[in-house]
This record gives sequence, structure tokens and C-alpha cells, in this order.
Amino acid sequence: MISVIIPANNEQGYIGTCLDLILRSRAPKAGPVQVVVVANGCSDATVAEATALTPAYAEKGWQLDVLDLEQGGKINALNAGDRAARYDKRVYIDADIHVTEDLIAQLAQALDRSGAAYAGGRPQIRPARSFISERYARFWEKLPFMASGVPGCGVYALNAAARARWGDFPDITADDTFVRFHFAADEMYGVPATYSWPITEGFANLVRVRRRQDQGLEQMRQQLPELASRMERTAPDGREKLRLFCRDPLGFVIYSAVAVTVRLPIFRNRSTWDRGR
Repeated sequence: MISVIIPANNEQGYIGTCLDLILRSRAPKAGPVQVVVVANGCSDATVAEATALTPAYAEKGWQLDVLDLEQGGKINALNAGDRAARYDKRVYIDADIHVTEDLIAQLAQALDRSGAAYAGGRPQIRPARSFISERYARFWEKLPFMASGVPGCGVYALNAAARARWGDFPDITADDTFVRFHFAADEMYGVPATYSWPITEGFANLVRVRRRQDQGLEQMRQQLPELASRMERTAPDGREKLRLFCRDPLGFVIYSAVAVTVRLPIFRNRSTWDRGR
């Protein structure tokens, strides 16, 4: 049995599809699934869109709980979702994720062990409308961090022993990075099932989102230095960069241009939060 926790802030037009695809998932062998949507600070129809699927979940023998929190914030939503979860196995999913039918069942099976287990599927980025974003996405998917290992972007799963390694989620931006750094490589389990999410559109938006990602890592270094010291090297070395350039020169230039632009003073000193799409 497993609980799926979905933080959702103004996800009208996304949360319904996310929930519908989870509902179509193959049932885990261990038993039913509980899905907890944590709407936080929503001013749109997120709650109504999610609640409309409650009867369909009940018909399948699964449970859909929709929490409507006045206060916004993903971390607040994650902690509220944990408190509402019925089962020790947990899957944390962003509201714009599209799962494939085998992902939930495969994650549940990967977590079925006595020791701490962190699990994730194979991430894919949905086609972008913008030429720049499309080339950026295809290059990003080829980076070693994305192409191998268990990156946990948008979806990560924990068993009871894994979740016991910390209490409440701390008030940080990079929750997925915070979680991943609690586990050694031999405690991380990738499953073959895929999932997808949309990438942000346009060069300027890519820069803003990349800045948020960089700030999340710096925030961890400042607030959680012991945990941050475990950060693995994810940037490709010189030989790997040459190989990536030869495979996709234009993608390499676009990706590098975003990374360089982020470091300009006009962006470096901003502190606003930017959505990942």
C-alpha cells in the first residue's frame, strides 16, 4: 500500500490530467493507493478539478483526498501531505507530471525492502512549443545526471526507513535535492517506467528557472552545510563536454548560454521564486 502526495498551487488545467493518469495506473501488488492532493494558496479551480475525480477513484477502490490550505508554499504542502498520508511508502509527485501506467506499481515494488530505499522512474521532457526550449530540453536529457542514476526530478519515492531520516521538510527551495542527498548510491533504485513534465518556454524563462535551481543549491550550502557536503559532482567534465558538443552543437550552445546568463549580476541578485514551467 502506498500514498501519493501531490502539492498543487494554481494547477488548474494540469492537476486533472495528472490525477487521471495516476488513476489509469496499474495497481501495486501490495494493495490500494491513496492519493493526497494538497492545494495550497490556490486562487483558481485546482480544488474543484481535483475533487471531481473522487468518485472515479472510489470506483477503483483507491482513495483520493483533496486538502485545501489557505497558506501557499510547496514545503508547507509537503508536510501537510505527509500528515494526511495513511501508508508508510510515499511517492511525491509534482502536479504537472504525467505518469505512465506502470510507474506507481514499479516504485512500490522498488520500495519493498527492509533497508532505506529511494526510488524514481526515468524522466522525460514533453515537447516544447519554443525552439529554444525544445533544443535545451533535448540537450538536458543527455546530461549524465539525467541519462543515468536516479535524478528524482518531479517524482521521487521513499519507504518508511528512508522517510525516517528527517522530520518535517525544512523551508528550502530544492526539496528534491534535499531528499536525494540523504541517500547513498546503493540505496537508490531506478525503475524502467517513465514519466514526463513540461519545460518552461523561452530563453528568459529558462534563465529564471535555472537561477532558482542554482539558488536552491546555494541555499542548501548555507543552511544545511553537512548535508550539502554530500553533493555529488553532476557537471560533466571536459571530455564529457566535448562529447556532448559533438553530438549536439546547437543544444550545447543554448544550454551553455542559459548557464552563463544566470551568472550575470542582473540575475544573480534576484530572490523571487520562479515556476519550473
